[in-house]
Amino acid sequence: MDWVNAVVQGVLLGGVYALFAVGLSLAFGVLRLVNLAHGQLALVAAFLTVSLTEATDWSPLVLLAVVVPAMGAVGYGLQRGLFQRALGDDPLTSILVTFGLAVMIENLLLDRYTADARGLDAGSIETASIRLTDDLSVGWFRLVALLVAIGVLAALSAFLFRTRYGRAFRAVADDRDTAALMGIDTRHLYALAMAIAVATVGIAGVFFGIQTTFSPSDGNGSLLFAFEAVIIGGLGSVWGTLAGGIVLGVAQTVGAQIEPGWSILAGHVVFLAVLAARPQGLFARTAAA
Repeated sequence: MDWVNAVVQGVLLGGVYALFAVGLSLAFGVLRLVNLAHGQLALVAAFLTVSLTEATDWSPLVLLAVVVPAMGAVGYGLQRGLFQRALGDDPLTSILVTFGLAVMIENLLLDRYTADARGLDAGSIETASIRLTDDLSVGWFRLVALLVAIGVLAALSAFLFRTRYGRAFRAVADDRDTAALMGIDTRHLYALAMAIAVATVGIAGVFFGIQTTFSPSDGNGSLLFAFEAVIIGGLGSVWGTLAGGIVLGVAQTVGAQIEPGWSILAGHVVFLAVLAARPQGLFARTAAA
């Protein structure tokens, strides 16, 4: 039963990883942009929620209604004002720009919030659980995180395949120049894609802040897990990010079951194994699919 519990907890942990990964996957699938500031943007959402909870005493889950649109606006502004200038045939430019942004955000957060670890208190949902058997229970918070991840992915998939903007996204991802000749405003679409990507990582940042303590230097660790989930699932695949997050989460919890110190190592080993055996990922599809 211990092994079953490890797998179940890994699946639930994969929901949080999927939330981190989906924005990264969307940005790459549509913009061909590797955003190295992705983890730091999640921390921006977490620390913004800290400030809002101190000012209003509202639950972090309620404040998602404020934080997510705010992060979407940040993403739109970053794309129009900064990332758009870095897009081009040379990917190194965008990598350097996003790396510089990550360093700047981390230092701004350190200046504003210091290096002390913070946390978000969501109340009794953090400790409440559903007992399935005498030896197996499922935490309500992680279950909610998984359901939110599935809901976000379903909404994004429906948006990409059933709306006019979604078709435009896929057209721009396939051939930007031809899409522009057909009258599509690529600058606006890129900014909208980045807004969605940053809004989703805002959700991930809040759930991450509730799940564990965090500090301004934790962005790179979040970025690493997001990258691994994206690569395992397949670059540009929406549902692949959920599969990648679950595979990574299960690997970590099973590794911890074998030896407590092997949790993170087991995730890295599975990531390298998938990368060696299937470099395109387990569920690779066309760009932005």
